[in-house]
Amino acid sequence: MSTIAHTSNRPGPPPAIGSVFEVRGLTKIYGDGESEVRALAGVDLDCREGEFMVVLGASGSGKSTLLNLLGGLDSPTGGTLLYRGWDLGGADEAELTHYRREAVGFVFQFYNLIPSLTARENVALITEIAPHPMSPEEALEMVGLGARMDHFPAQLSGGEQQRVAIARAIAKRPAVLMCDEPTGALDVKTGLTVLEAIERINRELGTLTLVITHNAVLADVADRVLTLSDGRITGEHRNVTRAAVSTLVW
Repeated sequence: MSTIAHTSNRPGPPPAIGSVFEVRGLTKIYGDGESEVRALAGVDLDCREGEFMVVLGASGSGKSTLLNLLGGLDSPTGGTLLYRGWDLGGADEAELTHYRREAVGFVFQFYNLIPSLTARENVALITEIAPHPMSPEEALEMVGLGARMDHFPAQLSGGEQQRVAIARAIAKRPAVLMCDEPTGALDVKTGLTVLEAIERINRELGTLTLVITHNAVLADVADRVLTLSDGRITGEHRNVTRAAVSTLVW
C-alpha cells in the first residue's frame, strides 16, 4: 500500500522503522452543541508491523471509533493520523477507498456473506479486485475450511461462516487486519476456533492485527493490550510471551 504514500501530495514525515500507524492527539466528535459526543478525546498510539493488538473497553469507550478511523471508514475531527508516513487523516474519499481496498482487511461481529454464493465464491469477490491476492482456496485453507469451500453459508455453522469472512478479509494480503468483536456472536468453543484462525494469520503472514473486544480474556494472546475509557487510552500492557489460544479458559 506504499503506492498511496507515493502518489499523495501529503507525504508527511518519514515513518518510524517498522511503523504502520502513528497517531497523535486523535479526536472524533459527532454532532454539535448540546448533542455533541466526543467519541475520541486525544489518543496517542503507535502500531508496528506484525503486532497482535487487543483493544479493550466497555460499550461507548471509543473502541469502534478508533477502528473506523484507522481503517479509513471515517475521518478524524482533529489530531494526526499517519499510515506509513502518509496523512490518512487528511485523505479524500477516493484515497480512502483505495486505501481500504488495498491495505485493510475487515472482520466484523456479523459475517455479511452472500447467501447465494459458496464459501469459495464469497472469498473470490475480493480476490477478483485485489492487485496481488492469494487464491480463494489458499485463504480458506488458512482458516481450516479446505473441505468446506463449496458449501453455502446456510450449510455452515456460525464459526465456519466467520472463518469464511476472515478468509475473505485476508485473501488480498492486507497490511492490516481489523476485527471488531469477531467472536461476539459465537459461543465460547466456537469463538476460540475463530480466534485461533486470526492468530495464525498474524503469525504466518505478519499482518498487523487489531482486535476490538470487551472480553478481557483475549488480552492473553496479544503482544500489546490497550484499554479505552471515555475516548482515551487509560491503560497499556505488553505481553513478553503471548499465550497460545488453546490455553485460554473462558
